[in-house]
Amino acid sequence: MKINKYFKALFVGAMMVGAGVFTSCEDEPDKFELTDGIPEVQYVRMPYLSQADSLIVEASTESIICLVGNNLTSIQQIYFNDQKAMLNTSYITNHTLIVRVPEGIPAVVSDKIYMITAAKDTVTYDFHVVVPGPSLTAMSCEYVRAGESVTLYGNYFIDDPNVPLTVTLPDGQTVTEFTSFSQGEITFNMPQCDVEGPISVSTIYGKVESPFHYLDSRGMLFDFDGLTGLGNHGWHPRDILSDETSITGNFVQLGDGIAKMSEDGGWNDGAFSFEYWCGDWNTPQNITSGDGIALYNLVDFTNWEKMSLKFEMYIPSSNPWTSGAMQIAFEGVDKVTLSGNPIDGYTEVKGANAKIFNGEDGMGDWGRAMYRPWTATGSYDTGNRWVTVTIPLTTFTADRSGVLTQNTFKSALDFGSLTIFVLGGGINGVECAPIIKIDNIRAVPNK
Repeated sequence: MKINKYFKALFVGAMMVGAGVFTSCEDEPDKFELTDGIPEVQYVRMPYLSQADSLIVEASTESIICLVGNNLTSIQQIYFNDQKAMLNTSYITNHTLIVRVPEGIPAVVSDKIYMITAAKDTVTYDFHVVVPGPSLTAMSCEYVRAGESVTLYGNYFIDDPNVPLTVTLPDGQTVTEFTSFSQGEITFNMPQCDVEGPISVSTIYGKVESPFHYLDSRGMLFDFDGLTGLGNHGWHPRDILSDETSITGNFVQLGDGIAKMSEDGGWNDGAFSFEYWCGDWNTPQNITSGDGIALYNLVDFTNWEKMSLKFEMYIPSSNPWTSGAMQIAFEGVDKVTLSGNPIDGYTEVKGANAKIFNGEDGMGDWGRAMYRPWTATGSYDTGNRWVTVTIPLTTFTADRSGVLTQNTFKSALDFGSLTIFVLGGGINGVECAPIIKIDNIRAVPNK
């Protein structure tokens, strides 16, 4: 029987609440002391009390297992094949030792556990480590242009000499030459591919298809090239541009390289806010079609908990971003519309306003995303290339100052309008004059 990475999450949580969740090595274990002598392993089993009779002879990388035997407190180091595992003395007693199988892929497969004592004696035990198939979680840019470098992110990318790793694009062509390669990243130059769809990775251990799409048009809200026809629809006519950096034609730009963002992300909606507020100037307002359509009538947000907001972003190295938070808020008609005129079927309709951002009428606690990648190093740019930004909708839980709020989405009707405003956020940075180009704003399934 084998166990898999399901136990990784359980192990992490259990380690935080105490060893009692696992099979107790002793009711009142003494403080750990490394002992002399030779360890003896009689068998390996699953680590939980309810599964103590489940003996195993193999396990996946990152699985949690329990060695059972005698004098296991004599073990100072432990290896699975040639990969060293981390020992936690809180989970070692004379008769049991709980350990996580290392994540690393062995270069030399011996199918043995090596237990090394303080006296440097080595005891082996037959045990097979199962390497999982590859996982594929993200792409550095889902709209990367032909000839440009792109990176796939995931895990267990294994390039076996007998079964080489292969990347297959949506049009069926394969990529086997990579500019850099590791267990968690594959970088290559993108061939010409005009077909939208998932990308797959194949290794000696299996094949996986990406949860994301290359050239993803699913759930498109704003492409700025006419696919949805939507763009500025609020107080500020933000620049819709096209230049030599364009990834798919037009894009919306926040900042112009001259407008300053103060160290505390001070209010500057004239330069750093993009608004799409649904509705029009008619009575009643039309939110079912055309320019002014409520976004939930364009894209199905019924299962918003399983969706992410995505967009491509370009920040030139000449104008890095060093202060302010990109606050991204979806809003229902009860919070904002273009005119505030009545809408058939709705009892509460608000007019054009920025109260979610300025906090008036108690609206500043409405949940929004607080995207500020510059805080990791103090400065952020995309290296003069486009990258894909992914923000799960379940993370729209910050208020206007960056504090956690419970006042967030309840249903698809909360996704009528969209405002993106680089403003405040509760963390100071350094004054800057950023240029932030955004394209292909979309809401897509996570899987």
